[in-house]
Amino acid sequence: MSIHRFRSAAVALVLAAAAASPALAQRVIRIVVPFGPGAVQDTIARTFNAELGQQLGASVIVENRPGAGGTVGTGAAAKATDNNTLVLAAASHTLAGHLYSKLPYDPVKDFVGVAYVGNTGYVIAAPGNLGVNSLADYVKLVKSQPGKLNYASAGNGSATHLGMAYFLAKAGVEMQHVPMKSTGDAVNEVLAGRVQGVTSSLIGVTGFKNDPRIKILAYTGAQRSKFMPELPTAAEQGVPGYKFDSWIGVLAPASLPRAEAEKINAAMQKVLAMPVIQERLANLGVEPGAMSVDDFQKLLRADYEQAGVLVKASGARIE
Repeated sequence: MSIHRFRSAAVALVLAAAAASPALAQRVIRIVVPFGPGAVQDTIARTFNAELGQQLGASVIVENRPGAGGTVGTGAAAKATDNNTLVLAAASHTLAGHLYSKLPYDPVKDFVGVAYVGNTGYVIAAPGNLGVNSLADYVKLVKSQPGKLNYASAGNGSATHLGMAYFLAKAGVEMQHVPMKSTGDAVNEVLAGRVQGVTSSLIGVTGFKNDPRIKILAYTGAQRSKFMPELPTAAEQGVPGYKFDSWIGVLAPASLPRAEAEKINAAMQKVLAMPVIQERLANLGVEPGAMSVDDFQKLLRADYEQAGVLVKASGARIE
């Protein structure tokens, strides 16, 4: 055999071995986003997946698995046993445990919170031509027409559905629910004047702050948002006890080894400390933070209990 042929054969053998051996090939980690492209969770996951991959020495890809209010993709992630599957979750994750009568996974027991990302809030908005300038005006108007006005959401069981249903219950008023496919679609219904209200994440409305077609009435958090400090909370405007915001975090199937969870947590904390990541998240209305695996798991359990109270108060249920 000639030297040239020998070298070619050797290179071919090395490449074949690399393709066949996980140890030689780069590890691929999936972050499942249980909603479609362009959804809030999808946008957030894509702000840090490349940097997380660099920290882990792996390729971290985002995979959209939408359906049934996020439960399809989350259910698939819960069953993964490859130690390379994660899921980008938010408030809808724990809400689903109380909202759906038959859920194929347990939102707490079947997952481990590997990396807390941050917190984000929502707003309550109405069409600009509705003639209301405050949340008090809005509640008064809705109360004068019980059950005759409509609100849109990102779909049955979505955070935007439950957030608005909970607000209406706290305010003691009634509206009809119009489920859409995404938050963007729901906001567009308000912009077009086809519905009279929406609860949207901050990112869903920040581009319309000065648009006369929409009136942003209240922030849903316990305190005003640092991203929109001029906007009063719902509690400030006569709806005491109303608070609705969301944590954002990366979960993994409960079968993930503890050492691997700690490794991902440490890598994510380094990523969240990067100024460029903090800027990206701020542009999405997310206040970044960091937690240990144990602390995030405690948050997950506490939020699950609070979600039960919220779902019960809203009266929402999906069979």
